[in-house]
Amino acid sequence: MALSGYLFVIIPKGFFPQQDTGLITGVVEGAQDVSVADMAKHMEELGAIVLKDPAIDHMAMRMGGNGNTLNDGTMYITLKPRDQRTASADEVIRRLQVQTSKVVGARLYLQSAQDVRLGGRPSRTQYQFTLQGSDIDVLNQWAPKLLAKMKGMPELRDVASDQQASGTTLTLSIDRDQAARYGLTPDIIDATLYDAFGQRQIAQFSTQLSTYYVILEVLPSLQKDTSTLQQIYLRSPTTGGEVPLSAFAKWSTVPVQPLAINHQGQFPAVTISFNLAPGVALGQATDAISRVEKDMNVPATITSTFQGTAQAFQDSLSSVPLLIVAALIVVYLILGILYESYIHPLTILSTLPSAGVGALATLLLFHFDFSLIALIGIILLIGIVKKNGIMMVDFAIVAERDHQMSAPDAIRRACLLRFRPILMTTMAAMLGGVPLMLGHGTGSEIRQPLGYAMVGGLLVSQVLTLYTTPVIYLYLDNFSKWLNSLRGASAEEQPDYPDVPMPEEHEVVHKKPAVAAE
Repeated sequence: MALSGYLFVIIPKGFFPQQDTGLITGVVEGAQDVSVADMAKHMEELGAIVLKDPAIDHMAMRMGGNGNTLNDGTMYITLKPRDQRTASADEVIRRLQVQTSKVVGARLYLQSAQDVRLGGRPSRTQYQFTLQGSDIDVLNQWAPKLLAKMKGMPELRDVASDQQASGTTLTLSIDRDQAARYGLTPDIIDATLYDAFGQRQIAQFSTQLSTYYVILEVLPSLQKDTSTLQQIYLRSPTTGGEVPLSAFAKWSTVPVQPLAINHQGQFPAVTISFNLAPGVALGQATDAISRVEKDMNVPATITSTFQGTAQAFQDSLSSVPLLIVAALIVVYLILGILYESYIHPLTILSTLPSAGVGALATLLLFHFDFSLIALIGIILLIGIVKKNGIMMVDFAIVAERDHQMSAPDAIRRACLLRFRPILMTTMAAMLGGVPLMLGHGTGSEIRQPLGYAMVGGLLVSQVLTLYTTPVIYLYLDNFSKWLNSLRGASAEEQPDYPDVPMPEEHEVVHKKPAVAAE
């Protein structure tokens, strides 16, 4: 029991195993003052690098990833089938990160698509950590500091932020009185600027095969320089002459201006997303982030929470011990009702710690986290492993009660006669978990912890409980008799049962139908 508790404490905690589904999603982030044309060039350059990887089958991409800004884009990368490539999805991601980091002006963030993804907003990488506050200035001050700290943490990879607070804005102010002297209204000025920079569609030509659009704009080379506004002229409706824009308007550039302000609920929020380093569990990463945040003394006005899968993991982590304890209590109550005893259910439950040790040690040995799938395996073990004790204890109780056998003789006879069905049922359950443990292919990673937990737990418990269960049965039987003697009773009051003759060992060996009926 002590070893089982120790292994539960030291094993890395996760939520769902990282899968290789054959699909990788990527987010391209350009400079916040990048033009549409430059962003398109960066996308094409990154796409060419991705397609050169031998594990890539095909890909698709689009600009404007989150719909709010134009300095980002999205990639959908499909890998070749698992038997046609040697690298896993995570290895391909690490390989592509090295190659795409050479592109100047844009950054590609990648994550492997998962079958199970809980909540959370779309982000550049897989897990989200959100900062939220009512004062946007304080939030904009501390979010970059925490981002820089998280980028230096060895547990994390590909740390990114959705904060867009460094854009460049051009503000144009119109002197309406001066413009009115030329007969120019704000609508005319707005339409002229849109003609120059808004890519207005002014005509359309259709052929038998295609449709062509005529777009009105200034030369693309002039769109990058604010001095182009000096060359904009408007025709005056009153005089018919051309009036320079600078005659009635002034403009200025603000170097730092938010492109978008994200919110969570009703308050501004900044979401920092991250991937895990190889060999790091989600629980280790969340603990490290919490420590860093505490060491930085982030103001109390900023609230930090994990979102999506990371939040669901934290919620489940607090309830896992309660879930296991609740399962044990239910099993104890059912067995207590079955045997009408407070003591004998403990003999059966004594088989569970060895199963826990086997399952947790196997997961540690093969470098698996204690995930939600592994927890399902532990819950299954509670049901499977206790049948060893039930088979022996049930037989021994009947032998003592109805055939007046001593406790040592009764439990020894139970061990001899129940050995074959115990071995048979254990092997059937264990071999049923082998395909889950050794299976491979697309998405098989989510099933492997279940197989390893079942096989390891059953293997260890089968070896140990055949020896420990009889010993614990005798100790607890003596303890029960000692308690009864203190109460002045020789034994627990038992209901009347029909007298069933005890089978002989040779009858059990040679008459298989008798074993099934028994």
